[in-house]
Amino acid sequence: MPPDLWQVYALMLRSRLFEEAIAHLWHEGLISGEMHLGTGEEAIIAGVISHLRKGDAMALDHRGTAALLMRGVDPVLILRELLGYADGLCGGMGGHMHLFSKEYLAASSGIVGAEGPIAVGFALSAQYLHPGAIAVAFFGDGAMNQGMLMESMNLASVWNLPVVFVCKDDGWAITTQSKSVTGGDLNERARGLGISAFEVDGCDISEVWEVSHSAIERAHSGQGPTFLHARCEHLEGHFLGLQLLRIVRDPLREMPEIAGPLTKSFLQPSGATLRERLAGLRIVLEAVLSTLRDPRRDLANDPVRRARTTLQSDSVRLQELEDQVEQEISNVVASVLAEVSS
Repeated sequence: MPPDLWQVYALMLRSRLFEEAIAHLWHEGLISGEMHLGTGEEAIIAGVISHLRKGDAMALDHRGTAALLMRGVDPVLILRELLGYADGLCGGMGGHMHLFSKEYLAASSGIVGAEGPIAVGFALSAQYLHPGAIAVAFFGDGAMNQGMLMESMNLASVWNLPVVFVCKDDGWAITTQSKSVTGGDLNERARGLGISAFEVDGCDISEVWEVSHSAIERAHSGQGPTFLHARCEHLEGHFLGLQLLRIVRDPLREMPEIAGPLTKSFLQPSGATLRERLAGLRIVLEAVLSTLRDPRRDLANDPVRRARTTLQSDSVRLQELEDQVEQEISNVVASVLAEVSS
């Protein structure tokens, strides 16, 4: 059975608009610290979560906001948590990287790779106490080089646990290209542990939905773990405010702050040799030029836009849906800010 594209698009759009609202509040200084958004992951999250049942659990990484929202957690509680208020989802103590919901059996962690042990714990509990329930782990490609995730996948295989491991691969481990620090093929790595592995286009909601359906049905029916390797693009880079993206998006504003110190350093009479300074300058320029060609700037890699394209034939219904979701998110933000200001 194909996915209900209207339903999954609504999930994706709600997540995108909510995270855009979070970004605005962060830029306004109302949310402190680093901010890791899931913009660009929406098709992966929606495609998987659409198949979860009551009692299924989620182990989330430091980009857990979208998954919690799509699973049904109250967005007001999430937003108040990000603002640090005591009546937030986790009492204002978790921030955006350590979000928990007992009601929805969801736990997130900013520790890279921790999703593996959490998911295996959920799955082991389900196997003994709630037969038929499963666990899903969401993590990035950098986590695939963490020992605890590999150990967790091994245990899931040996114990035939009902887990779906979802790798959201954007090709970067923070600011390091994954291909420079990761050996071999991730799918083969999973298969080497006895886990069925599948490659999927993480920007295509229909493809993610279909592959996720098979993986989650396998888990629900006691056929053991599955590894999904979903490629995507983090549209804001590793964290909100990534400097290279800021330079590309607003060069007139950002470049003067960089050009001045670079010029002063380059003309300094003492220090590194001219050759070393030229080499350093070349690295900076290459990074900027590389960002100009960055796939994050390609609209084809935006899963929300791609999903929207499939629905454009019914423009009236599409506009009604988008207006409804936009109003919903606006109401959430307005209600939270009204309480904050009072």
